[in-house]
Parts: sequence; structure tokens; C-alpha cells
Amino acid sequence: MRTAPVRVPTRLTQGSDPAARGGIGESTPRPDGTLKVTGEFAYSSDLWHEDMLWGATLRSPHAHAGIRSLDIAEALRVPGVHAVLTHDDLPTPVTTYGLEISDTPVLARDRVRHHGEPVALVAADHPETARRAAARIRVEYAALPVVHDEASALAPGAPLLHPDRTDHYARRVPHPNILHRQPVLRGDVAAARARADVIVTGEYRIGMQDQAFLGPESGLAVPAADGGVDLYLATQWLHADLRQMAPVLGLPEDRIRLTLSGVGGAFGGREDLSMQIHACLLALHTGRPVKMVYHREESFFGHVHRHPARLRYEHGATRDGRLTHMTCRIVLDGGAYASTSAAVVGNAASLSLGPYAVDNVEIEALALYTNNPPCGAMRGFGAVQACFAYEAQMDRVAAALGLHPVEFRQRNALSRGALMPTGQRVDAPAPVAELLRRVRDRPLPPERPWQTASGGGEDGTGGVDLRELPGGVSNTTHGEGVVRGVGYAVGIKNVGFSEGFDDYSTARVRLEVAGGEPVAVVHTAMAEVGQGGVTVHAQIARTELGVTQVALHPADTRVGSAGSTSASRQTYVTGGAIRHVCGLVRERVLELGRERFGAAHPGWAGDGLRLAGGKVVTAGGEVLAALADVLGGEAIERESEWRHRPTRPFDPHTGQGDGHVQYSFAAHRAVVEVDTELGLVKLVELACAQDVGRALNPLSVTGQIQGGTVQGMGLAVMEEIRTDAQGLVRNPSFTDYLIPTVLDTPAIPVEMLELADEHAPYGLRGVGEAPTLSAGPAVVAAIRQATGLALHRVPVRPEHLTGTD
Repeated sequence: MRTAPVRVPTRLTQGSDPAARGGIGESTPRPDGTLKVTGEFAYSSDLWHEDMLWGATLRSPHAHAGIRSLDIAEALRVPGVHAVLTHDDLPTPVTTYGLEISDTPVLARDRVRHHGEPVALVAADHPETARRAAARIRVEYAALPVVHDEASALAPGAPLLHPDRTDHYARRVPHPNILHRQPVLRGDVAAARARADVIVTGEYRIGMQDQAFLGPESGLAVPAADGGVDLYLATQWLHADLRQMAPVLGLPEDRIRLTLSGVGGAFGGREDLSMQIHACLLALHTGRPVKMVYHREESFFGHVHRHPARLRYEHGATRDGRLTHMTCRIVLDGGAYASTSAAVVGNAASLSLGPYAVDNVEIEALALYTNNPPCGAMRGFGAVQACFAYEAQMDRVAAALGLHPVEFRQRNALSRGALMPTGQRVDAPAPVAELLRRVRDRPLPPERPWQTASGGGEDGTGGVDLRELPGGVSNTTHGEGVVRGVGYAVGIKNVGFSEGFDDYSTARVRLEVAGGEPVAVVHTAMAEVGQGGVTVHAQIARTELGVTQVALHPADTRVGSAGSTSASRQTYVTGGAIRHVCGLVRERVLELGRERFGAAHPGWAGDGLRLAGGKVVTAGGEVLAALADVLGGEAIERESEWRHRPTRPFDPHTGQGDGHVQYSFAAHRAVVEVDTELGLVKLVELACAQDVGRALNPLSVTGQIQGGTVQGMGLAVMEEIRTDAQGLVRNPSFTDYLIPTVLDTPAIPVEMLELADEHAPYGLRGVGEAPTLSAGPAVVAAIRQATGLALHRVPVRPEHLTGTD
């Protein structure tokens, strides 16, 4: 019998396990970082096609009005105009869309429900021509009563925003203007209240915050030869966009191809549709590519915002500092359309207690339909509003008991094994007390930092660095009337989609030899919106496949869904999918190696073979073969979905259920200087401690924590969309809607705990949202300490501190 010759790897390198480079745990740089800071990165607003038209949108100037007539004749006469579309031009009977509830009109038909609602579309050969033509569309409106708060929404005879509701929440709410209501009930509040030595109640208000991403909504729709359309856009969730677009356009999903372009920030504001359907309608109607780019004012109308909220809390405690019970009622203003308000209600209700162990709770959270701007996803997703209220309560209860605010929180802190108000057991590390200890024990910044050794005034106190004072170089003070305050806060945020949602991601990984080196190509539909997935996902592939060269395929709908880039979920879920599929590729590599070289070395028969440094390595570190030799001319490609462990819906009557897959925790200590005469606030330091499970890229994690901290700070002291009693937005610009700049941002030292969650890939936790929760309450707590004011509302404005509001 003839036997085949034994094949021996030609590039076999005996020796120890080669070191992995650029894998998880390293602070590898972002591949797009240099391009972004030098201005060379191509965003969706930079898209171009030689024969493209420009799209523009006519929007309602009213918050609530009937449409009596609509005349487009004058707009069509403008030279350069190629199309003007209204509701009557929509191609199918499906004329609404929505992430969960399809209640948002593509274009208003007989009624507008919020300021800025789209009414008509124009395509022209120049953007200014399109805008001028849109301004010539004649619309006759009939004003309707405006629903602007809970009282007007639920009053007898109140206008019904959606009188013909058929969604699954409609039969469970007591009034049609209540979009969703979720109670959470556990224990015996009445008995606990009787045992309490101290009872503290409080009412709190949260303003409407904007995501304030710098890249406006934009995209390019290109009609295709097959009658379909290719859309290049900035979004957070490609497949959710596709699912909502197809019924409206009357096309099968495989003829609508979405490709992610450069995204200039998102923070939840790109989870809903904006210009996607509009651009495609114009492109299909004209047969020409159509580009749409919102200007800044239009962007404020073109996406959802954080829900403004009113919250009423009651806490009881015994003299030894133990919480006995908590009750709360949270009313969220969802605005004119549903967006993700129902899920925000679920988060607000289930996380309303905060990171504390309390056995007796009565919680009610609800979202209203109003004529205010639609609200939906924003970083923190319902947990931000609750955190401001429960942390204010913690300070007040601690003061009533004569306890330090950190000590009181630590006595009641959640820990592993404790029960959430929903009855879900916390089955991973919950180091709440330790996070608080770490921020408390940090050295405080030096007092009076504006005093410098150089120079000198007549009083001999030395020079003054105005940049370190409230008001800065406007020279409003040299330190007189300036008081320091220190405040603390801690928060809890869920990670991933909850309440039984099928939360999964898809990954496709290809491994082949190119230029003599093994190269991995990773293809997912993950939207890179600045969170760093393009960095971490390559690190995962390097770690699992032992290669240096990793290419990321552009995200598009030619691969299965990756879900939304939200809920702090992408590293967990899409990272988990990449890890899983890399494992499938690795299995085939080892099979191939055994087939080709198994007879050459007994190590091929052993367990624990790994891929590292471009080699196949035994469990003991011995190199068996180069990956390039194993692969030869073969390419290995695998694709699969991956899911985290399932969650369950909350009971609609009691709120009980294992609704969340993971919790994340962050604590802050804020140090502020307050000019008590002018009401100006200077942030000196905003220190954060957060449990991240495992930092797959420490530098990226630090950036996420600091970014979330700044957004929380912005809500505390400056950011708010203001509407009047008629529902009209008064400040749709970055002139009047203020966001923190580098001059407003203090030092943000970050301390990371890495306590692995054994249920998650690599033990990681989602990190992007938790710091947004506790940063704001810590800042306001510090301002309260400095001023002695109660401050039940955010953002805190100067007039609140000077008593001139």
C-alpha cells in the first residue's frame, strides 16, 4: 500500500508562544482617529454624486394644527426644481413608520402634531434652490388646542393626539394620551412607612436635553437599475431603518441597500428615521441621486430628544440609616410620537430605586403623548431622569439623619445577590459601596485655584488666573462671593436591550492569506458612531485568530443585523458575535492543520491548541505551524448570529420580571466653585469611578467615561431645549442651546474597577451610559452644598442661584 508523504510546515518556528499584538486589553489607537482630528475623515454630509439633486423639507410652523389646503404650484415653477412631493404622492398605503409603534407620518396629511413636523419635500439642482422652493409651498393651517403637559393631556375633553390607537399598550393605559404605563410593586410599603423614623418627599423636574451631535442628519439616495435604491447614510441601526423604509417605499428589503457613511455622533438621536425615506422617495421619483443635509436648526427638529420629566419621590429610613421604603411617580413627556418611549418607561420604572437595596417599593412610570417635540433614545435612556431624583433624595435623607452622604449610601448600597425592585437578582459584581469609597477618598483639588504666585494686587494676595474662576475671562469676579461645594452621586444602568427583546448580532469573518500574511476580514452591520467599535472589534479578531492584520468591511445591510449602537451593547453583543464566529473559523483552521500536518507532530492531536502571533500554538506554548502554511490558498469564512442570555417582559401590573441582562455602575464626586452673587458655576473636578468588568481597550473606555460625564454635566448646568406654552421650540441653535466646551470641562480623573461579569464575553460591562447618570446629580449636589439651595430642577441656571427666576 502506498502512503502519502508527511507534510511538514515550511515556516515552522519552534519556541515559546508568540506575543499577541493589538489584542484585547491594549490601548490600540482608533483607525479613524488621525483622519478625524485633521479634518480628513469623510462624513455622510460629504457624500457626492456627479448628477445628484438636493432635497429639502418643508416643516410645520405650528405645534398642533389641521391642514386645510396645500398648494405646490408656485414651488414647481421655480427654475431648477425637479420634484415637489406631499402625502398624496406616497407610493403605498403604508404612510407611517416607527421603531416600535408605527405612528409617525412620513409626511403630514391633515394634521401636524409638533413644531417642525415634515409636510412636503422638494428636489432641486442646488440646495438653496430647494429651500427657496420649499418656502413657496402654500399651506393653510387651522390652529388646534395644544397639549403641552400632564394637566392638559389628561384634562376632561383634552384633544386626543392619537384617537385611533391599535398598539398593544393602548388597552393597558387609563387614557389615550398615556402612551405606556409601568408599575413596579414589591413588599409592603404601608408597613415599612410605619417603621420609618424619617420620611423625606421631594418633587423634581428634568429639562429636555438634545443629543447635540455635531454631524447633521444627512445621506445620499441613489436609484438602482433593478428599480431599487442604494442609500448611504449616518444612522445607529441599519436594519431597523430598512425594516421601516421598505413598506413605505413599496419595495422588498433586498432592493433597498443601506451602507453606513461617516457618522458625526449620535447618542440615541439617530436611532429613529430622519431623512432616510424622504431622500429615497425623491430619488425614486426623479430617477436621480438625491442628497439631503439638515442645517443646524432643522437638525433640532429632525431627531428625538431626551424626555423631560416630573418626578415625585418618598423615602423612609430608620435612625441607624437603613432605608425602609421608596415610592415614586415618574411622568415622562414623550412628545407627539411614540419613538422608544415605551422602553424608556420600562427603564425609568425598573431603575428608579437606584443602586440601593430596599425591599418595599411602589413605583409608577408613564409617558405622555403631547404636542411637544418627540422624545426617544438618548444616552442613559430613562435612567438619567430617575438618577437625578433619587440621588437628591439620598442627600436629603442623609442630612435628616445627620450622616455623611457617602456613608448613608454605602449602608444601603446594592451588592451581588441583592434583589432589584423587579425581583431580579443581581448575579454579577455590584461594587457600589467601593465605587463611592474611591471617589470620596481621592485628594481634593487645592482651594482657591485662581490665586497664582506671580503678580500681585494691592492687598498682597498675589495674581489671579481668571480662567479658574466662575465667569472665566469675562472678569466678573476675582474671588469675592465665590464658594466651593463638593457633591457625590452614584447610578445604575442596564446594558443591552431588555424586557424580552430578541437582542442579537450577526458577524461574518473571513481568514485568508494575502501578501504572505494571514488576514482577517470582519463584516458586521454595526454602526460606528464614535464609540470605538472599529477599534475593539479588530482587537477581538486579533486575539481570537492570532493575526496582526485585520480589515473591517464597511457596515451595510448585506450582512445580518447587528442591532442598534445604543444601550451600551455593541461591544457586548456584536463583540460577542465576532468572538463566537472567530471561534468557528479557528475550529476550521485547526481541522485543516490536522489534515495537512497532523502526522508531522504529536502536538496536533492535543487539546488546547490556539492561534497566536500568526502561528498555531499548543497549550504549552510550542509552535506547530504558521497560519499561512495551514491556510495555503484556502479562505475560511463563517457567519453566525450570537445572543446574550434571554430577558423577560415586566409584568404589566406588578413590574416583576428578569427584565435586564446586565447592570453597570458609576460614581462621581464633583467639586465646584459658585459665584453666589451672579449665579455662575465653575467645575473644578468631576472624578469618576466605574466598574467596567474588563477594559478591552483602556484608553477607549476612559474616553467613553469622560464623554458620558461631560454630557451629564451639560444637563446639570446648561443644556435644555426650551418650548413655550404653544409647543414652539425657542432655541434651535448652538447659539441658544448651550453645550459644554473645552473651557467648561473640568479635569475628569477616571478610576476603573475590573470585576468580571462571568456571563459576558471576556467579563466586560457596557460602559458608555453609566457615567452620564451620576455626573449631573453630583454636580448639582455640589452646587447645593455651596449655596444651601434646594435645587429641584435641572439644568440649574444662574437665576435659580440668585433668586431672580
